[in-house]
Amino acid sequence: MTVKVESTLRGPQAYGLARKVVDRMEAAGVWPTPLNFELWTYALGQPDGALAGEIQRMTEAGEPFTEAVTDALAAQHLPRGRLTDQIRDAGQVLDRELSSVSSVIAEAQKSQAAYGQTLEQAATSIGAAEDGEGLQTIVSDLTTATRQAQHETESLEKKLEASTQEIVRLREHLELVRRDAMTDALTELANRKAFDEHLAAACDHAETEGGALTLAVLDIDHFKRFNDTWGHQTGDQVLRYVASVLGRAAANPRFAARFGGEEFAIVFPYESAAMVEAALESVRREIASRSLRRRSTDDDLGAVTVSAGFAVRRRGESASAFLERADAALYASKRGGRNRVSCAERLPKAA
Repeated sequence: MTVKVESTLRGPQAYGLARKVVDRMEAAGVWPTPLNFELWTYALGQPDGALAGEIQRMTEAGEPFTEAVTDALAAQHLPRGRLTDQIRDAGQVLDRELSSVSSVIAEAQKSQAAYGQTLEQAATSIGAAEDGEGLQTIVSDLTTATRQAQHETESLEKKLEASTQEIVRLREHLELVRRDAMTDALTELANRKAFDEHLAAACDHAETEGGALTLAVLDIDHFKRFNDTWGHQTGDQVLRYVASVLGRAAANPRFAARFGGEEFAIVFPYESAAMVEAALESVRREIASRSLRRRSTDDDLGAVTVSAGFAVRRRGESASAFLERADAALYASKRGGRNRVSCAERLPKAA
């Protein structure tokens, strides 16, 4: 699975995998471009996967790994490639449905124009009619034309309803695709891209509308040592545990994200510094209160702790400067002994 490869790349096995990838690419005569390296990393990281099978087949057949071939393999097998395909397919469906709607509108306009001409002709004929029989013929023609217009209108309404339902379904699908693109696969929190967008929007809103905005950055203490000792799968277990605590603590309108590696972030709108500090202390205590056990062996992993730092946004402050101050508070917690919460506003000026 993709998550397994990404987990391997965050652990001590990553170096061995990278060396193996370079050796295999060199043996196959494949240039180590970034995309080629990513493809071969996923292939060797998942030796039983479809990508590994396809690369092995091409290697044995002596087929060249051209740029076009590489792009095709990436589109089919890499996570972002599959996402691009989903967006492209959705776009094609949307184009088709919009084209259908345009055709329906054109048909409706044509039908209404024809019916209008019929009415005009009827009005002229009524003025020229000399007897009741002539009027009866005109009324009969109008009745037929009206029924035809009603039938065409009903048919057009059904087509529009079908297209509307398809567009609603497509919108829901695109929302799922967007959510997947903004979600960290391992922890199911928002990912770095989603965090960057949310923080920028929150800063813009705070600047124009006013109101407090606080940013907290949290980091799992000694995670690398923990990961090296117990392995990346157990490290992933720890990441998911910490993320679950943060997710519960960050109910809307708060926003929690996996910032990168073992680092997380929470955005607190409309809350005072005291409220944020209390929330972070609660999170810190809850995470440290449990003694974790390794799922595969039931070994006692001991307690996991986190360090946190937070900053209150200043008027006119950019998102990057805001993040930098929260990061400085986090490192103050690290320097102060870890397993603690620090506030950027209380740091010495030199910090």
